[in-house]
Amino acid sequence: MSTLRRVVLIDDDQVSNFVCESIIKSECFADEVYSFEWAQDALEYLYKTNENDPDNFPDLIFLDINMPGMDGWAFIQEYRKLPEEVTRKCCLFMLSSAVDRKDIICAKSHHEVKDFFSKPLSPEILAIIKEEFIVR
Repeated sequence: MSTLRRVVLIDDDQVSNFVCESIIKSECFADEVYSFEWAQDALEYLYKTNENDPDNFPDLIFLDINMPGMDGWAFIQEYRKLPEEVTRKCCLFMLSSAVDRKDIICAKSHHEVKDFFSKPLSPEILAIIKEEFIVR
């Protein structure tokens, strides 16, 4: 049995999404993984899930910072508009290749963001998340 039911990846890099999905599945971290290359598409999915089936809202989201269209910061602003009853059950993590200390500090200043991890996603990062953030 997996640790989580549903994980959402939001990253404009298709290869990164593929690698993340593979690691999440090989580590039995989640039953389902949904990848979005556009943050706006991910938001639409989250809003529809909240509206139609809030019990299936994702348990965890990995969010990139630098993306075309809507970046990670704009995504967080829109994510805040979702009802707290559903978002409080979801752990939001920044997963980015950005190494600018300002980005890390900014990410951690958003109460929705549990932590910031540098790409690539690894089994070690998943272990940290399980140990420190996933309450079962």
